[in-house]
Amino acid sequence: MPIVSANTGLHETLAILTSQLHPDANHKEDLVFLRDVFSEKGIGYLMKIHERLKLYEKYSPTPVLHSASCLAEDLAEELQSGPLQDDERELLLLLNTPHLKAVLSAHDIVAQKKFDPVLPPLPEDLDDDFEEESVKIVRLVKNKEPLGATIRRDEATGAVIVARIMRGGAADRSGLVHVGDELREVNGNLITHKRPDEISQILSQSQGSITLKIIPAVAEEDRLKESRVYLRALFDYTPFEDKATPCQEAGLPFKRGDILQVVSQEDATWWQAKKVGDCNLRAALIPSIQFQERRLRYRMKMNSLPAPLSPKAPTYDRTEKEDCDSKSALNGKDVASLRRSFRLKKDRQGSPADAQTPDGHRTDFRIYEEVTQYLPRPGEKPRLIVLIGSLGARVTELKQKVIADNPRWFGLAVPHTTRARKTHEREGVEYHFISRAAFEADIQNGKFIEYGEYKENLYGTSLESIHKVLSQNKVCLVDVQPEALKTLRTAEFKPYIIFVTPRFPDSQRKHFGSSSSLSAGITEEDLQEMKQSAEKMDECYGHWVDYVLVKEDPVSALAELQVALERVQTEPQWVPVCWVRR
Repeated sequence: MPIVSANTGLHETLAILTSQLHPDANHKEDLVFLRDVFSEKGIGYLMKIHERLKLYEKYSPTPVLHSASCLAEDLAEELQSGPLQDDERELLLLLNTPHLKAVLSAHDIVAQKKFDPVLPPLPEDLDDDFEEESVKIVRLVKNKEPLGATIRRDEATGAVIVARIMRGGAADRSGLVHVGDELREVNGNLITHKRPDEISQILSQSQGSITLKIIPAVAEEDRLKESRVYLRALFDYTPFEDKATPCQEAGLPFKRGDILQVVSQEDATWWQAKKVGDCNLRAALIPSIQFQERRLRYRMKMNSLPAPLSPKAPTYDRTEKEDCDSKSALNGKDVASLRRSFRLKKDRQGSPADAQTPDGHRTDFRIYEEVTQYLPRPGEKPRLIVLIGSLGARVTELKQKVIADNPRWFGLAVPHTTRARKTHEREGVEYHFISRAAFEADIQNGKFIEYGEYKENLYGTSLESIHKVLSQNKVCLVDVQPEALKTLRTAEFKPYIIFVTPRFPDSQRKHFGSSSSLSAGITEEDLQEMKQSAEKMDECYGHWVDYVLVKEDPVSALAELQVALERVQTEPQWVPVCWVRR
């Protein structure tokens, strides 16, 4: 091995060492591992940085000036005192630019090594009132951000108590303020006789340094580790419209479908949470499940809130009234049982969307759903893709085009029927042909996700037909009435639910172009019925929907759907946690 001198650089030494690592029979794996590690570019860069720092330490450079900003200000003032030539005018402009001032200010801070904030001196004496109490003086520095704490008035003593500390806020980062502390003064002003909203306003309006005089709680709680509970919001929340929130500025607004990370559930009424994808690292308040359910029950009791909507009987799509055996079906495999003209007959069990009377019976409110990220692992069956659509969406056509474009990857659940087989049809290809008695027996045994009757013949899609497609490692697409979601939304299928709705023009009758997903012959009455269908479906089933596809025209809708389907197979999606934890 070459001799390494004391002057050889560290990264050069590493390169020499790497070149000498020739694997032999006894230590082949170890030497290959060392060679791979030492050959990493990142290691080489770190070694070079190390050498530069050592060189800086060796020469110990000192700043020529400790107040470059002052010198620049003096020079600018001198230039302004008399007439300027072109080069002097240019220099004056440069000295007044914010960027140069910032650079000089940073230079002075480093040169003077003044890295700590400048704080006013602490008070030298305390009031006589506090002689027998343990008093803590807390100095916090914040910018325009909230302090990150809420307060309450103790009903027994009248003291102002810290009610909660918001995770990630200024108070939380300091580690000096705790839940249960009694707040006596803010910036030297007594606050014992002020209302909590007045104190909150003082705290929110204070900038820079805030001095708090605090009586510590008897026992300070240990700081808890941040939890990893994720919830999907099933309702919209606006804290500025909520009179019950302890601090509207500390509330977290969210929309139905937002994913919330709950970081603290210490308070049974108000949890602390962050919105996933939000750049704001500070936690904010959201109503807990118990509190939100309690006040919804109270509003129902006072008749100021309607009971949760139960799913209504399905309507039919005017655009899908044609015969079940339409020649437009994909290879003759049109899912006849799913035509919107069918009369659904299956008696289904209740679901979270079914409401009961509030007089002691259970009512499931849509508040939050605990979720986790999920991506099918190699070897697992693909997720079921469920399409639901409002009137005018023509979901069946959209599904057929997806399967026609890629029949190797996507599959269709073959429906069952009681009608006679036609000469060109094959058993198990166009339909499964069974007797009416067998069909009705399967209904009683719960084998169909949905079924209906058309021209005195029964049609239905069975769970077995879906399993058959999934067992072939194909993505199964089904378009169903939304009532079927109660059967399909299980850990077994892990369905990804897509809601398809037409785009309704702003002007109801003037902008129906050829590219619109709505037919040109639609009347105003039809349009209103379609809108009501979309709104009702969103109201009853929107909390189960993973993706909303607004259908502008068939071509763009197909492209958007194909992108969404690809993401389901390649990117993690949020699913109910009970689907994964077994």
